[in-house]
Amino acid sequence: MIATKRPRMGRLARFEALAGYLAIAPWFIGFLAFEFGPLLSSLYLSFTKFDVLTTPKWVGFKNWDKMLFNDPLVWHSLKVTAIYSVGAVSLGLVLGLSLALLLNQDVGGLSFYRTVFYTPAVVSGAAVAMMWLLLLNPEAGVINRILALVGIPGPAWLFDRTWALPAFIVMSIWGVGGGMVLYLAALQGVPTELYDAAMIDGAGPFPKLWFVTLPMISPVIFFNLVMGIIGSFQVFTSAFIMTKGGPANATYFFVLGIYLNAFQFLKMGYASALGWMLAVIILVLTLLAFRSSGRWVHYEGQIR
Repeated sequence: MIATKRPRMGRLARFEALAGYLAIAPWFIGFLAFEFGPLLSSLYLSFTKFDVLTTPKWVGFKNWDKMLFNDPLVWHSLKVTAIYSVGAVSLGLVLGLSLALLLNQDVGGLSFYRTVFYTPAVVSGAAVAMMWLLLLNPEAGVINRILALVGIPGPAWLFDRTWALPAFIVMSIWGVGGGMVLYLAALQGVPTELYDAAMIDGAGPFPKLWFVTLPMISPVIFFNLVMGIIGSFQVFTSAFIMTKGGPANATYFFVLGIYLNAFQFLKMGYASALGWMLAVIILVLTLLAFRSSGRWVHYEGQIR
């Protein structure tokens, strides 16, 4: 057999390759220094006792043992976060899609309404938290005053253990405009001939929604579902500013517990273990969502 030589890379090709590596070098260095490095450091710290002020002391699996078996606040915070996640994600999906369907109609002034509904999604979390503190004030808040006009006594909201978590779920609709924009883009991409075919078959508004619209925009629904799950398990700013986890730990979210252990109690090693637990939980939930997507997410051109 005659051995064949591999073609040598030309000068231009080498220059382009070098230019490409140089272009990605700042990102790669930043990734190693500010993401991958701290990630490995947090994994190491999760096996240590570290109060920030002294050198970390190796303690093995003590932090993990305490987290999984000897700290009831961990499981309570997971319960609170899970309830919030189910309520907020479900509400966000339904309201976002409903608004998109309404704003996808061919009537005047839609650009204005789309802007109005989307703008709250870009407002910072601290400003939103302060605004909702005023709205949910049990004595002078706008919400309770509106309820009083129709003869309904308003609850104490954030000061009531029963109503505090539902108040946070209601607050989550503030950012529903972000998902609405994605739904709008997906709705405008649905082929009109599918609606025409459904109309010829005698389908009404609900069958067209169920058998045409929802399957065609299911990838966007799936994307909003996954992002909603990830975001709901990372809720922190509003809880930290508004309730600090109260009353009686009714709004003690998981990430709030990580922050308090790390920066208030100076248990940085334990907080690192909690952070890794959260990462694993989010990873598992995301994988479950992807595993289920094959049954209800339909991609254009996909053959089943």
